[in-house]
Amino acid sequence: MTTPGPAAPLVPASDQAQAEVIDLCAELIRFDTSNPTSNERASADWVVGRLAEVGIDSELVESAPGRANVVARIAGRDPERGALLVHGHLDVVPADASEWQVPPFSGEIRDGYLWGRGAIDMKDTVAVMIATARHFARTGTKPSRDLVLAFLADEEAGGRFGAHWLVEHRPELFSGVTEAIGEGGGFSFAIDDTRRLYPIENAQRGMAWMELTATGRAGHGSSPNDENAVTDLAESLTRIGRHTFPIRLIEPVRALLEEAARLQGVDFDEDDIEGSLAKLGPVSDFMQVVLRNSANPTMFSAGYQTNVIPGKATARVDGRFLPGHEQELIDTIDQLLLPSVSREWVNHDIAMETTFDGPLVDAMCEAVRAEDPDGHPVPYCNPGGTDAKAFTHLGIRCFGFKGLKLPHDLDYGRLFHGVDERVPLEGLRFGVRVMTRLWQSC
Repeated sequence: MTTPGPAAPLVPASDQAQAEVIDLCAELIRFDTSNPTSNERASADWVVGRLAEVGIDSELVESAPGRANVVARIAGRDPERGALLVHGHLDVVPADASEWQVPPFSGEIRDGYLWGRGAIDMKDTVAVMIATARHFARTGTKPSRDLVLAFLADEEAGGRFGAHWLVEHRPELFSGVTEAIGEGGGFSFAIDDTRRLYPIENAQRGMAWMELTATGRAGHGSSPNDENAVTDLAESLTRIGRHTFPIRLIEPVRALLEEAARLQGVDFDEDDIEGSLAKLGPVSDFMQVVLRNSANPTMFSAGYQTNVIPGKATARVDGRFLPGHEQELIDTIDQLLLPSVSREWVNHDIAMETTFDGPLVDAMCEAVRAEDPDGHPVPYCNPGGTDAKAFTHLGIRCFGFKGLKLPHDLDYGRLFHGVDERVPLEGLRFGVRVMTRLWQSC
């Protein structure tokens, strides 16, 4: 890994950049890029236009009609260093307007927040990327090394039309890239009234979405049937849904818990993890999801008439596995299935982990501390998955970092894919300040 040269004098984020990020995010939210019912082309055209206004060239790449990605490269001070990829996705999950306080694609500002689907997942970060790039272009500021900005399609459905497609079909767009930052970390998490953790993702659980199919003997609904596909599948799903996987303490999780314990003045005993967690307050709840593998039934389909026992029933299960523990998940699922039930992959993707060290990690930590002296960056394992999984296939070292400071009373985790998704206006401005520092020092 090449070490960065002497740092240039910092050019701080301008008032203009901190103001326009809010408008940029609101405009992005107003594009309904629900996946899979819509597409990203209109929003991608808009991104191209916002970059072009300040002289930044970009390329729009469609992987299929309407499934649009945008990639731009910004020259850095040291072209000999490996480039940094900064990526965000343009698509969002659907939203049921009847459940929301505001129309989910209105981009409404209320009570110090910007509301709408994508406000935190992840049009906030896309807006920060654009606002920061525009600030650099207007002021002539150069990043410490080349930057590749990628605005991607289809992340919410696994990236088949976005990151994975680009890695397979257009890898030259990422030529020279050695490291990347995207979603999945860099947000604040309150540990008391004044101090915050900033979990920076350096690991992700793997994805094991599967379809289960039970086959049995079709027959009349009034007759006994000991080969009922619906019964066998329901029993298998119950076994899976009730199963608790054992704790597996991977290094990023261990490091976060140890730092949280240190900050709160309590001991962390690896031989008594449950007892140690009980001392960590809200951190315990926050980390439960990355202490073990998981598998949750999510969909079920069977039958066509009340008085007909179908010969087949199908269901979907969302499985996730920690780095190094994929086979444990697979073996456990196979043990829980009845003999009449088979499985096949719907979406199967890697777990990933990298070490928490190096100049980029140092720069991310310093950017947070500079803007939030009560912030404490820590390693983190993302319980879900992001486009980073695709970029690891190019040998790129991936992190999750968005630079978002949140009010202590906002339950950030529940807003992901949830109702009344919203981002604090000050959080957007904070993100521009952090990203402006990071791009100049990484």
